[in-house]
Amino acid sequence: MNVTRIENAPAYFPPEHNDMRCLRLQGHEAGPVETLWMGMSHILPGGHTSLDVSPLEKLYFVLEGEVAVFNGSEEVVLRQWDSCRVAPGEGRRLRNKTNRPATILLSMPMPGVGKAAAT
Repeated sequence: MNVTRIENAPAYFPPEHNDMRCLRLQGHEAGPVETLWMGMSHILPGGHTSLDVSPLEKLYFVLEGEVAVFNGSEEVVLRQWDSCRVAPGEGRRLRNKTNRPATILLSMPMPGVGKAAAT
């Protein structure tokens, strides 16, 4: 078992994440995992990511506030306890358009996971 207490969750600094504080909850520097890692981001009002495409699937779950998710053609607003999947190769931009902070949970596969099963 690997426990990460929030006060010990290591910060990480992904590129093109503006006015956001990202914490690693499981995986990478937060501890061993085999298939997926989990992070949590606090997004200030006006905070956002750039529109980016990843080869990895991403799962988002809003813990608090509202977050607009744009995939390049469609935008949805996720509110507390809403979730969405961003498929591999699909664009995504996150943006907090409100005047209140938002908190979002992210789960992603570790790089290389699932490639062998797909072949």
